[in-house]
Amino acid sequence: NSTAANWVSRNIVAHYPATNITAICVGSEVLTTLPNAARILVNAMKFIHSALVASNLDNQIKVSSPLASSIILDSFPPSQAFFNRSWNPVLVPMLNFLQSTGSYLMLNIYPYYDYMQSNGVIPLDYALFKPLSPTKEAVDANTLVHYSNVFDAMVDATYFAMAFLNFTNIPVIVTETGWPSKGDSNEPDATMENANTYNSNLIRHVMNKTGTPKRPGIAVSTYIYELYNEDLKPGPISEKNWGLFDANGDPIYILRLTDSGSLLANDTTNQTYCTAKEGADPKMLQAALDWACGPGKVDCSPLLQGKPCYEPDNVIAHATYAFDTYYHRMGKTSDACDFNGVADITTTDPS
Repeated sequence: NSTAANWVSRNIVAHYPATNITAICVGSEVLTTLPNAARILVNAMKFIHSALVASNLDNQIKVSSPLASSIILDSFPPSQAFFNRSWNPVLVPMLNFLQSTGSYLMLNIYPYYDYMQSNGVIPLDYALFKPLSPTKEAVDANTLVHYSNVFDAMVDATYFAMAFLNFTNIPVIVTETGWPSKGDSNEPDATMENANTYNSNLIRHVMNKTGTPKRPGIAVSTYIYELYNEDLKPGPISEKNWGLFDANGDPIYILRLTDSGSLLANDTTNQTYCTAKEGADPKMLQAALDWACGPGKVDCSPLLQGKPCYEPDNVIAHATYAFDTYYHRMGKTSDACDFNGVADITTTDPS
């Protein structure tokens, strides 16, 4: 207990709230990678939580421990999924802890490996979130629910596996998911194009807040594995190539995120612009334009008749000019491109 208290004091209290800490992972994939430590896992989580309680941070910061998705057996159809029963002596106390502290189940999901190990049963498009015709979607025969991607099916399998043990109100957070951009000759689908497709589609899917078929409308908080390639990691080439950036900080590929609102790609050149949102209410656009040219102190004289930015003479074009000028002047911060919800950040130059 004292070790946990010291650790929380040194690594959490000293940096919070200046650093936005939302959760503490006690180990990662402990049950499958370090099974000998499994019997002390829940106690360790409880000690960390007690230290947070003592620091009055237990409401802001939750404690959990990421699980490998391989702990779920018979994951398709999701309605039949259950946890590997040999781990119930650890999992049941862990789920009790998560439920009683308002925490979440953390899960690492890798559709890449599911696809690789399926021997052709899982189509590549189904793993990559690509649109499928209804006839190609996977159907859970028990619930008749259609699944259009591996990710949603795995999250729902986790909800069903928890329900099998009578836990029905613990949310799932995906603590690792991604796709490698390079692989050995026996990994032909570890390509830059597939990695970009997976991560771009994943971000769009999560940001849309559609949730999963079992929990619609509840966004699944998700962390991409990983920020940097690990060039010294042992194992196959793919193990070294999950990153969005290389060791120098250069993007491996630029994510395609044109429809994700203000969330932008890993484009380190920061060529971003602020434009009027398509389909925005013209009255609200006009009000935002008036504010930008008035209290916002944007020089809107180029929008006057006969001046260079008068054409096209419509509120969307004029608002975009004013919004973008203001956005650049304010240092391109995301809150400088809101204008009561009628503006969006984009990587496309509106001029």
